[in-house]
Amino acid sequence: MGEEALLMKRALITGITGQDGSYLAELLLAKGYEVHGLVRRVSTGGTWRLDPILDRLILHDGDLVERGSVARLFKKSKPDEVYNLAAQSFVKASFEVPEYTGEVDGLAVIRILEEVRNSSYPIRFYQASTSEMFGSSPPPQNESTRFHPRSPYGNAKCFAHWSCVNYRESYGLHVSCGILFNHESERRGEEFVTRKIAKGAARIKRGLQSKLTLGNIDAQRDWGHAKDYVQAMYLMVQQDKADDYVVATGKTRSIREFLDVAFACVGLDWHEYVDTDKDLLRPAEVHALRGDASKAEKVLGWSPTVSFDAMVKEMVDAEMVRCG
Repeated sequence: MGEEALLMKRALITGITGQDGSYLAELLLAKGYEVHGLVRRVSTGGTWRLDPILDRLILHDGDLVERGSVARLFKKSKPDEVYNLAAQSFVKASFEVPEYTGEVDGLAVIRILEEVRNSSYPIRFYQASTSEMFGSSPPPQNESTRFHPRSPYGNAKCFAHWSCVNYRESYGLHVSCGILFNHESERRGEEFVTRKIAKGAARIKRGLQSKLTLGNIDAQRDWGHAKDYVQAMYLMVQQDKADDYVVATGKTRSIREFLDVAFACVGLDWHEYVDTDKDLLRPAEVHALRGDASKAEKVLGWSPTVSFDAMVKEMVDAEMVRCG
């Protein structure tokens, strides 16, 4: 038993209470890891996504905007692998709190990288980059596509991404970035349009609301399932050589198509229930994203397993249960 404990890898997940963090924690526990997670002191989301595995996790209070807090986190967890999933990730909100978004999504990554660099033993680091960094660059987007972010969120993520590349090249650290395209699940936060649609369809079906108000329904995204995407994160960290990878399905769908599938799940025509409001539009819109994940497929052996229709149905079914 003592030998097994010595061989057990330790992983630290920032953002463990979020959609991706909860799926990644489940994956790592299944692989025999000791899993530590950072829980922000003023987090409003709670730990509901972790309820089935909460007794198997080691959680730490802290905040990535404080250097001392980050140092204490590393000292307590002594991680072999670090997955930085923490972020202010709601794009529209980043226009309202750009400075805070820059702190959490950008500068905080430097604090983590410094801890990795100054560690007395090698630590492998994964950074959650995002397709929002591509912004207005036309699809398909791959690892060599020019970044042209269209939001403070995208800007901050670009800073973090290039900081990771710089630390990898300057200090020889094992730092990989996953440029993940949109990925959803029944655990998606309520502020995101996909969860808003799934919840709206269910509540309208149940007679709990009559209308659903959205912003730009013509935006096109490349949507996959979060459970597939955390598998890609893990595979990146296991490679002998650190690198950056686009993770995507290669298929573009519009929000209109998302509405088609979601409302069809409850036997309704969304055109009868959905209104648009220009106040919900972003100041600068990203119109179309479609990722080319051929590098991840070739090097990591990764490919998505959950279809778009199955993902949307899972989300709507979960909302039907939630609203009774």
